[in-house]
Amino acid sequence: MQTQPTSTVDPSEVAKFEAMAAEWWDPNGKFKPLHMLNPCRLDYITRQIAMEFDRDLGTPAPFTGLRLLDIGCGGGLLSEPMARLGATVVGADAAERNIPVARLHAEQSGLDIDYRHITAEALAEAGETFDVVLNMEVVEHVSDPLAYLTACRQLLKPGGLMICSTINRNAKSWLMAIVGAEQIMRWLPKGTHDWNKFITPEELYALIRSAGLDPVDRKGFVFNPLGWSWSLSDRDLSVNYVTASVRR
Repeated sequence: MQTQPTSTVDPSEVAKFEAMAAEWWDPNGKFKPLHMLNPCRLDYITRQIAMEFDRDLGTPAPFTGLRLLDIGCGGGLLSEPMARLGATVVGADAAERNIPVARLHAEQSGLDIDYRHITAEALAEAGETFDVVLNMEVVEHVSDPLAYLTACRQLLKPGGLMICSTINRNAKSWLMAIVGAEQIMRWLPKGTHDWNKFITPEELYALIRSAGLDPVDRKGFVFNPLGWSWSLSDRDLSVNYVTASVRR
């Protein structure tokens, strides 16, 4: 009798994103913060992949030949640019209602992306492997971060790269991500984030190492309210931040 893979999916967290599924591609909707952050995220992601796999971002389709998994793909805000850069993309999400939204937008954009309603654990159980795993703003929503990151490691080929972003846990992140983004600016519905599930950079590095990966870089995503824009920082990891790690 075949056993089902253990899942770290938190049903209450999935329900939050299912309720917002139809708004993924509305730049002024409930995912406005991600649309604003996306250019900064893409800058980091593309440079890390290019550096790790010796690709020239100035050439057409520089990621051709790379198989990439976008975990928690949502409506495809990262999957689509990765496909345009030549990667073979699998977009996975535990929120079932996100998948038809992502599929329809990819079809309208003329992109071939393999979107699936599936968990990281189920993909690992099936023996799927990837050169790159994008794990963006997911780890703070799962029930067991170490088990989840261990599944992510299983999904990487030797030499594979994982990009993982999340939110720091401190007074500033509570003010910015909970009070500011959810209560004052109303960029996100109240309750989208649980401050207690936020993870400090030191905690995330320890979890990544415990999962069997080697952290190689980390940067902060810093919001400038005057310019209404995001930038990368070597030093400021106080709220949003991103890490790169490899499977040796």
